[in-house]
Amino acid sequence: MDVVKKEVMKLLTSRIIYPISNSQWISPVQIVLKKSKMTVMKNRHRCWCRLRFRIAGESVTCKDHFPLPFIHQVLERLAGKSHYCFLDGFSGYMQIHIALVDQHKDYPHLPIWYIRLYKDGIWLVQRSKYISEDLLEDCMEVFMDDFTVYDESFETCLENLSHVLTRCIETNLVLNFEKCHFTVTEGNVLGHLVSNRGIEVDKAKVDIIISLSNLPSVRKVRLFIGHGGFYKRFIKNFSKIALPLSKLLQKDVDFVLDQPCMEAFQELKKRLTSTPILQAPNLEYPFELMCDASNSTLRAVLGQQVGKQSHAIAYASRTMDPA
Repeated sequence: MDVVKKEVMKLLTSRIIYPISNSQWISPVQIVLKKSKMTVMKNRHRCWCRLRFRIAGESVTCKDHFPLPFIHQVLERLAGKSHYCFLDGFSGYMQIHIALVDQHKDYPHLPIWYIRLYKDGIWLVQRSKYISEDLLEDCMEVFMDDFTVYDESFETCLENLSHVLTRCIETNLVLNFEKCHFTVTEGNVLGHLVSNRGIEVDKAKVDIIISLSNLPSVRKVRLFIGHGGFYKRFIKNFSKIALPLSKLLQKDVDFVLDQPCMEAFQELKKRLTSTPILQAPNLEYPFELMCDASNSTLRAVLGQQVGKQSHAIAYASRTMDPA
């Protein structure tokens, strides 16, 4: 209760919420602890959020369909730069005003009182793009409430950062200083490490995947293939290697983790720990595309030769359905 009161009073003081007496729209919340040690509230629908209240009203709210950028395109624009600034929106879902006529629909219930939100925001990504539209894909990338400013030199990166921070001030967009990193030479973005070397996998996320010692169920197999498949562009012949495991996910197939399955499991874990550094495509040089096919899989490698050095841009593979 002390934690609840402390966080709620912080929101009240910031005029993000205010108390009310009753509502037809209500949802209980409970406190959990986030890995960053910040307080998080989770509602009965098991929506995890950092002090973000999501209530039953969402089920009757019109969804705002707004496209997110493709992850691989964001990474390719970031790779190869000398300096980066990583910015994080502070409690982004509370930085957007709710229309006055709709505020009565946003009522989380707390043991100490009922409160109403002033602000919410699945529209933060829209707002972020609109305030920096002329900077996007040139010196800045936005994905949800994460902003990345970059350039080829320290001085120009600082200049770009100044432009972005000025926009934030002009539009009252608040950043979380504790999660911001300025003028660094590498950083984690969307599960990958970007630097002037290129694009690499996030070792911390890979360690979680390879920590699995066994695959005792179909659910674990699906989880392993899904998480490992997130990095399949780094692994040559991923689908071919994973084929014995993929067959276990088919309907009307008995779950038997035989020797080929265990060999595929161990080989994929080995490949995940020795992934190459991929390069972003350079349109000034010709591309090299190498393809191969078998009765069960299709495989391809996209690369380029810059000078005397060849490097990979991406690996691709997929299984084929029976005729």
